[in-house]
Amino acid sequence: MKSALYLLVLSVLATASFAQEHPTITAQPNTVYVGAEGKFESAPDTAVILFNISVQENTSQAAYDHASKEAEQVRQVLRTNGIDPKAANLGFLSVQPVYDWKNPKQKVVGYRVTTDVTLKLKEFSKIGPITQQLADANVSETQTLNYTLENIDEAKNKAVEDAYRRARNSADAIARASGRTLGELSFTSIDTFENPSIVQGRIPRPMAAMAPTAPAPTEEFTPQTVTVTAHVNALFNLK
Repeated sequence: MKSALYLLVLSVLATASFAQEHPTITAQPNTVYVGAEGKFESAPDTAVILFNISVQENTSQAAYDHASKEAEQVRQVLRTNGIDPKAANLGFLSVQPVYDWKNPKQKVVGYRVTTDVTLKLKEFSKIGPITQQLADANVSETQTLNYTLENIDEAKNKAVEDAYRRARNSADAIARASGRTLGELSFTSIDTFENPSIVQGRIPRPMAAMAPTAPAPTEEFTPQTVTVTAHVNALFNLK
């Protein structure tokens, strides 16, 4: 009686970073099932500046007018730096009464108008001038800057290619060690995970200019990158 040769390699890759469950594959004769992780690192391509406009006046109309003036200052800062104001996303204006909580009758003492502003920049050289001018105009108390990768689909594809290459290399090594030849791909599943943003935190109000001889804060350091990872499970036939 001919003996059937069954070769199955089960690769179990469970890490804390992967919350999704991988599919269960029924063992097949003359196959090899492998799993591998790949990644792709890229410099960020977009800077995101977040800040808010928040003003308070005695009446709601006065607060609204004040907020409108602040918004116009933002437009002027953008135009000065060659940026169309349409590039910034302005949220809805929120009007809220301000109460005197020390007064038993909780008397209204004013009105506050607030809105959030999001600005995405491709030209990183404009970050410094814009944040400086916004601070000088006293438009917002704080500014938050982070870097992100908007072209994420291409990065995912490259991470998947890296994971598949690793998976196939592992399967090929198993096939050669067992005296077999790796055949065609029978099944695959893909999971991608991304760390699309590099959060930098709040931008403090600009201080006095440093001496010209002082090195830049980031000089000689390795810049941080955006990392996209992929996990590939692949089932290959064996010859």
